[in-house]
Amino acid sequence: MRLSLGSILYYWSKEDTLAFYRDMADSPIDIFYLGESVCSKRKQMRSQDWFELAEELASHDKEVVLSTLALNEADSDTKTLQRICENNQFMVEANDMGAVSLLEGKDFVSGHSVNTYNQHTIKLLADLGLKRWVMPLELSKDTLADLLAEKPETVEAEIFSFGRIPLAYSARCYTARAHNLQKDDCQFRCIDYPDGMLLNTQEDQQFLNINGIQTLSAQTYNLLPELSNMKTMGIDVIRLSPQYKHMDKIIDLFDQCLNDRLSTEEASIKLEKLITSGSCDGYWHENRK
Repeated sequence: MRLSLGSILYYWSKEDTLAFYRDMADSPIDIFYLGESVCSKRKQMRSQDWFELAEELASHDKEVVLSTLALNEADSDTKTLQRICENNQFMVEANDMGAVSLLEGKDFVSGHSVNTYNQHTIKLLADLGLKRWVMPLELSKDTLADLLAEKPETVEAEIFSFGRIPLAYSARCYTARAHNLQKDDCQFRCIDYPDGMLLNTQEDQQFLNINGIQTLSAQTYNLLPELSNMKTMGIDVIRLSPQYKHMDKIIDLFDQCLNDRLSTEEASIKLEKLITSGSCDGYWHENRK
């Protein structure tokens, strides 16, 4: 199995973003997903910056994939999407069906926000050019096993295995509302929350994580204990989603487990100390009583 690093879901400064990827360039990560996939108002990194960063990482013998927005809301978003999809250098991760339409006939990846819930959809996308499929996070390992049994041999399976779970997208900006701001005058407050804004219940329990127009789980999805099962199932790629701190150590723990240099039990103990707000296994064990 190979390791991938998903696109940064949060809003970081250009300096922090470039420093992060410089640190990651010589890490055990095999595949980098680059680009803004959440909110088009986030302009610290321009399209050209992402293309230049992609070329730099590719020079380190890394596979680079350009990610698209999951929610396109304006003509400017469509123009950016077209520019990404029309590039002839890097494969593209389609995060909505509009991107899939533009990528027809080219090799592409379908992101977890594309509703690929059954074998028929995967086969349809494969006919359009799908080369790697990221399972939606609301599916369980039992559903995954069924999908893998019917998956075309030409399509790789990638599993989101670490990071807060992306649950929903909205045309409204929750972070702006939390600061009594209009979305069009959000003042880019997301940048103040490099791992999102935790939302607690009235009982002071962590409930959700607010990231602009995106809602995430409060806890971090962590499938490190499931790596051996995923190997047996035939998963091709394990995806880690960036968090602001300790990502190099987190990657190293997954890499050691994949290469049998550390047990998942030992690694899990170490990993819990690096996670910002505790871990969960999401919908993975959907049928567990």
